[in-house]
Amino acid sequence: MTDTTRTLCPYCGVGCGLDVSPPAQPGKAIHRDSQGNPIWKVKGDRNHPSSQGMVCVKGATIAESIDKNRLRYPMLRDSLDQPFRRVSWDEALTHIVSRMRSLCATQGADAICMYGSGQMQTEDYYVAQKLLKGCLGTNNFDSNSRLCMSSAVAGYVQSLGADGPPCCYEDLDLTDCAFIIGSNAAECHPIVFNRLQKHHKKNHNVKMIVVDPRRTPTAEVADLHLAIHPGTDIDLLNGIAHLLLHWGYFESEFVSECTANFPAFAEVISHYPPDVVARRCGISVEDLETSARYWGTSKRVLSLWSMGVNQSTEGTAKVRGIINLHLMTGQIGKPGCGPFSLTGQPNAMGGRESGGLCNLLPGYRHVQNAQERAEVEKFWGIPAGRISSNWGRTAWDMITGLETGDVGLLWIVATNPAVSLPDVKRAQAALLRSPFTVYQDAYYPTETAAYAHVLLPAAQWGEKTGTMTNSERVVTLCQAFRPPVGEAKPDWEIIAEVGRRLGFTDKFPFANSAEVYAEYVQLTRDRPCDMTGLSHARLAQGPIQWPYPDEAKQEKLAESLHTVTVSVKRLYTNLRFATPDGRARFSAYHSRGLAEPPDAEYPFVLTNGRLYGHWHTQTRTGRIEKIKQMHPQPFLEIHPRDAAKLKIQENDLVEVRSRRGKAHFPAKVTKAIAPGTLFIPMHWGALWGDETEANALTHPERDPDSHQPELKACAVQLIPAALKTNASKLTDNFQQNQSNEIIVRITS
Repeated sequence: MTDTTRTLCPYCGVGCGLDVSPPAQPGKAIHRDSQGNPIWKVKGDRNHPSSQGMVCVKGATIAESIDKNRLRYPMLRDSLDQPFRRVSWDEALTHIVSRMRSLCATQGADAICMYGSGQMQTEDYYVAQKLLKGCLGTNNFDSNSRLCMSSAVAGYVQSLGADGPPCCYEDLDLTDCAFIIGSNAAECHPIVFNRLQKHHKKNHNVKMIVVDPRRTPTAEVADLHLAIHPGTDIDLLNGIAHLLLHWGYFESEFVSECTANFPAFAEVISHYPPDVVARRCGISVEDLETSARYWGTSKRVLSLWSMGVNQSTEGTAKVRGIINLHLMTGQIGKPGCGPFSLTGQPNAMGGRESGGLCNLLPGYRHVQNAQERAEVEKFWGIPAGRISSNWGRTAWDMITGLETGDVGLLWIVATNPAVSLPDVKRAQAALLRSPFTVYQDAYYPTETAAYAHVLLPAAQWGEKTGTMTNSERVVTLCQAFRPPVGEAKPDWEIIAEVGRRLGFTDKFPFANSAEVYAEYVQLTRDRPCDMTGLSHARLAQGPIQWPYPDEAKQEKLAESLHTVTVSVKRLYTNLRFATPDGRARFSAYHSRGLAEPPDAEYPFVLTNGRLYGHWHTQTRTGRIEKIKQMHPQPFLEIHPRDAAKLKIQENDLVEVRSRRGKAHFPAKVTKAIAPGTLFIPMHWGALWGDETEANALTHPERDPDSHQPELKACAVQLIPAALKTNASKLTDNFQQNQSNEIIVRITS
C-alpha cells in the first residue's frame, strides 16, 4: 500500500487535516523513527479548510506513538491486588454483561456509569448514548468535556438559545480586534493562533488584546496585555461594558430589536466604574480604558477563549459576560466578529452534538425537555418515559457515587481520570473503592489502568473510521489507514456488542461506522446542528461545516430567511437566535471571585495549563522522543519578587501544598507571571514524575450551571527546598530517636 490517506489530527479542537502515507514509498528510503522503527509519514493536508496544510509538532509526530505501549488484548482480574490475566473478548464481555445485569436487578440502572472522552469519534459517542440513555434508561454518561467545554455550552445555550460557536476560522483573517481571554492559544491552539498572528502582522490597524495573569507567548505579541488577578474576569468584562455604554459604543437598534434583559444588565454594570475595576483586577485605569476603546471603535471584534474562562465556578457567567459585549455592540452574525470558544479536544464538539454529556441528548437536545425526550424515544423505538428527565451523574458525581456505594460499575473510555480529575488523590481513593471498573483504551500502562478490573483494547487514530467536529463546526471523516493492533476494536463496536448481549439486539444492527453515522444524523433534523445532508460517502469527498441539512431542507432555506441557521459559515446572520422569541439574552452577573481565594496560610494562587508539545496526561506525547526532549520535566513559574522573599532560586526544588495535597517542582523564576500567582503544567501523572500531579492540589468546586470544576485556580503555600531539607532532617532525627527507643525496649 502506497496511497496517502486523508484524516484528522487527534489532539486539540482546531481540527487540522493530515495526509498520512505508509513508511515505505517507491524509490524512497523507509521512514523510520530515531530507534529505526518504521513509522507512517504525516504532513498537513493543504486541502483541509480549517488548517490549510499547517500542522504543529504534536500533529507532525503523532505517528510515532501508534505502536508504543499498546493495549493489545482484553485483560481481567477479580480484584485490584491481583495481576491481570489475558482473556478472550467473549470472556471479558460476558463478565461485563453479567455485572450490568446484576446491578440493574439489585440497584437499578443508575448504578451504572460511563465516563467518555473528546477522543471518541461521533459514532462512538452516539452508540454510548443509545445504550445508556435509551436502552438502560440512565443518563449516567458524562465525558471529560465536563472538565473542558461545559461552561461554553451553558453560556451559548443561555445567551443564544443553542450550543455551537457562531464563528468560523475565516473570521481570524477578517477581524480588526481580537479579544483573547483565558487562552494561551499560541501554545494550546497554535494553528488558529498562527493564522490570527499573520493577519495581525499584515494589518497594523488590527488590535490584539490578551487577558491572562501570565505573559504567555500569546500575550507577547499583543497590543495590550491585561495581567488581571485570577478570578476577576467578570469585573473586567463588566468594567469594559460600563465604559462602552458610558461612551456610547452601543448598538441601540440591535439591542432593542434582537435582545432581551438589557435593563438588568445595565443596572449591574453601573456598579463597575473604571477605578473600582482597575483596583480589583490589578491593572491600570488607562489599560482598562484602552481595551474598551479598542473594542468600541472596532467594526469587527472577535473574542476567543478557552479553559481560563471555562474552568471556573463562574465559568458560565464569564462566557455570558463575553457574549454580553458582543450583544451590546452588535458584534455577532457578521464576518470577522462574534464569540468564539476554542474547543479543547478533537471531538468535544461531536460529543456535544451527539448528546455526550449527562444533561444532553443527540441533536442539541436536553434531558429535562419533555418534548425533546419524546422525540428521541420515538426515533429509537423505546417505551415512552424510558429516558430519564433528570441529569445523570457528572464526572465528579461519579466519584462521589463511588464513595457512597451508589455507583456499582464505572466504564471509562479513552480518558485518564486518575490524572485529570480535580482533587485527584480523593478521586484515586474513590476509584480504589469501585466494585467494578471497565477501562477501555488504546494504551497500557496508564495511571487509570491501575484502578481497573477489566481492560478492553481500543482501536485508535488511524485504525478506525469515523467522524469528528472541530471548533468551527467542520465535520471531517477520519479514515482508517491500517488495521488495529492485536485484538483491538473500535469503541462503538465494543459498546454495541455489550448492548446486543444485554438483549437490545435490534437497537444495534450496525455493520460499520457509516451505518451508525447514517442513523445518528437523522436525529439532527431541524435542529440547530442539522447534519442530515452528511454521510460518510459525502464526507469522503472532503470536510463540511454544519449546518448541512439534506437537499430538500437546503432548497427550503434558499426560499426563506426565517431560520436561525441561514449561513453555513456563520450562525445568526439574520440576527434571529435559537430562543423561543428569537432574541438573544443579556445576563446580569456580579463578580464572586475565586472559590478558594488566597489567605495568610495559603497566600498564592496556583494556576495550570498546557505546554506546546504535550497533550493532556501524556498518554501519547510522553512516548514521543522529540516532545520529551522539548519538555523534559515540569516546573513552577514564580515571580522574582515572590522568589526573593522565600529565598528561592532558579531550579530550586519547591514543595507546593494546598488543602488537599502536595507536589514538587523545580522553580522557574520569571517576570512572565504576576506576583502572587504561580503556574505549573498539568501533564505529569504518576507514570511520568514523582509527586508532580497538578491535580493533587486542585479542588472540585464547580460552576452551578455547567458543573465544570474550577481547575484553573486554587490557594497554595510554598516550602522552599532549604526549609524542606531542614524539616526532613528534624523528622529523620525524630524517627531515628523513636526507632532507637523501640530497639532499647525490645532488647531489654
